[in-house]
Amino acid sequence: MEKGGMDDELSDHFGGSPTFTMIDSETKDVKIFPNRSDHFGGTGKPPEQIENLGATVVICRGIGPKAMIMLRDFEIDVYTGSTGNARNAFDMWSSGKLEKATIQNACQGHSHDHHCH
Repeated sequence: MEKGGMDDELSDHFGGSPTFTMIDSETKDVKIFPNRSDHFGGTGKPPEQIENLGATVVICRGIGPKAMIMLRDFEIDVYTGSTGNARNAFDMWSSGKLEKATIQNACQGHSHDHHCH
């Protein structure tokens, strides 16, 4: 969870990920971006950074309701419940095995000893 990339494990919580791995679903090109949000001493919220990067979909293990709503407001689809590394998460999403995020399945706190789905 430090370097990013297809073999990096997913963070338990979207905003707490030190990097964001972007995958072009058509070309399969991979780019890695550091999380420069206020969560890591930068500015702005993680959803704002994702919007600025041009993403249309976020795939994560868990996400809080505020971040999920911000992404939805930016017209970015959010899918939760993925496990393992980024490669597995992308495969789960592309095969339709992930659930679209809703207020009901969003994480409700910042205690990450759970796996919210």
